Amino acid sequence: MEKTSFTTYQKLVIGLLAITQFTVVLDFMVMSPLGDILMKSLDITTKQFGFAVSSYAFSAGISGLLAAGFADKYDRKKLLLFFYVGFILGTLFCGLAPDYHTLVAARIITGLFGGVIGSISMAIITDIFSIEQRGRVMGVVQMGFAASQVLGIPIGLYLANIWGWHAPFLMIVALSIGITLGIINVLKPVTRHLGLKTEHNVFKHFAHVLGTTNYQIAFLGTALLSVGGFLMMPFGSAFAINNLHLTQEQLPVVFMVTGISSLVIMPIVGRLSDKFDKFKVFFVGSIWAVIMTIVYTHLTPVPLWVVLILNILLFAGIMSRMIPSTSLMTAIPKMQDRGAFMSINSSLQQIAGGIASICAGFIIVQKDKYSPLENYPTLGYISAVIIVLCIWLVYRVSVIVKHKIGPKESVSETA
Repeated sequence: MEKTSFTTYQKLVIGLLAITQFTVVLDFMVMSPLGDILMKSLDITTKQFGFAVSSYAFSAGISGLLAAGFADKYDRKKLLLFFYVGFILGTLFCGLAPDYHTLVAARIITGLFGGVIGSISMAIITDIFSIEQRGRVMGVVQMGFAASQVLGIPIGLYLANIWGWHAPFLMIVALSIGITLGIINVLKPVTRHLGLKTEHNVFKHFAHVLGTTNYQIAFLGTALLSVGGFLMMPFGSAFAINNLHLTQEQLPVVFMVTGISSLVIMPIVGRLSDKFDKFKVFFVGSIWAVIMTIVYTHLTPVPLWVVLILNILLFAGIMSRMIPSTSLMTAIPKMQDRGAFMSINSSLQQIAGGIASICAGFIIVQKDKYSPLENYPTLGYISAVIIVLCIWLVYRVSVIVKHKIGPKESVSETA
């Protein structure tokens, strides 16, 4: 068995990937809290906003599929740098976009590059860390999700309230330039996979990974996990303002408090995932998420403190699903297939999320810019059903992982 403690270099890698993930997640997540501002300032409908959100997801999904055949052919550090620089340029275009159609075009460009970064990071993690370490690693790296709520989104909303909706994107560009220098100077080449036998033809390699039965189960599970999240997320801020009667000034507080709680919850979930059965942690989180999703989507105007508490409880369930399920997914592919697997997995996640965003845009109805959103509880019910379906799929993934590792098999063979 490999040691489960981290080396100094591993700790540096975790920190670097976490802050990289922070900027990528923030770039995507900021669209939701900006939703009410964008719909009012650009005079667009819920359907148009849903398309603006999904444009990133679809382009990210397509990009990931195109990159899948090449993902195991190059140094993962070089791939990360290439796509991260493209992500920075796309985000810059978002910050300079003068109107709705230009913004959508800029989001497509950003998605083409940003959507692949997560899969590259997962492949790097899987190459460097053993299966016993990955729950904690995922807990820290995915803290980028929480950190974006604690720091990024509140600051972004504050800047948007002063200088307009362009400001958050320009802030992300400034942060990302510094992180690029960190990747260049800290991360070592990640090339172990290049010495392993793999299919030289990129199209055959893509077809092999896509056609492997065990991989297909993981792909389907990831897609459904994404659908459940994307249904509610795009209209979260609009629901809070128009239905719960929060103000634009209170919205950053909601994201900040929820994010701070997530920073506490995620490492705990990561440790529990490494200490106990990952599927059991996922199961408990899923049941909790179903309950809180139904409760939250049926809220009517309540005091701010009630919204804060319910948000914390809802995200506790969400985090308890994300971390163990992601850890299990990374254990599925063989080392020579990891880049392609992660790219396809990320692509299906993005495409499924894009479809969910568009569907949400059609389900949600708003009579005018200031009226309450209608049919939000419907999204909650659909999301709850999908969460239940995910339990069965992730269980199948956990069975595959247990058979693959086995009590006598060295963890290093899967790591």
